[in-house]
Amino acid sequence: MELTKSERAKITDSVHSIQSARSSLADVDESKIPKLSEINDCLQDADKTLRVTLRQSSASKKKPT
Repeated sequence: MELTKSERAKITDSVHSIQSARSSLADVDESKIPKLSEINDCLQDADKTLRVTLRQSSASKKKPT
């Protein structure tokens, strides 16, 4: 699957936003935010999925046609 430059940029921006959110929440007391561990799990899964998508897109661009 090949992404357009615009799609790659949007996904990359989203990855950075997710990283920022994860970092911001790292030092928050879990007792003060309900389901914080589930939120962190969700952010981690989203980060992983988006990164895999970017890698797969890069790999498909490099394959000879």
